[in-house]
Amino acid sequence: MTNAVLDLIMRTYSALIPLLLGYLVYLLKSQIKVRDANSKGTMLLLRVQLIEYHKKYTELKYIPTYAYENFVEMYEAYHALGGNGMVEKLNEDIQDLKIFNKKGEN
Repeated sequence: MTNAVLDLIMRTYSALIPLLLGYLVYLLKSQIKVRDANSKGTMLLLRVQLIEYHKKYTELKYIPTYAYENFVEMYEAYHALGGNGMVEKLNEDIQDLKIFNKKGEN
């Protein structure tokens, strides 16, 4: 290859690399926005469900095993997503309830 061809290739790459990197940064920022929106939506849905479980089972004064396990998993997921401490009190109330299996036994 001649020096002119190599020079043309280097100039082309020098011009394309910043454009390509800029496009990659744009894509990453777009993905982050979507991920953040999905996380926020998931967190809000979990909070609604945790509040509903709390209301239902604190009124009953007991919680079935399956519901307790669901509550604990939702609570852990909520906190992993960055949920606030509002649900902490709900969790404390649920922890104080009697837990029954499907047969109604402790």
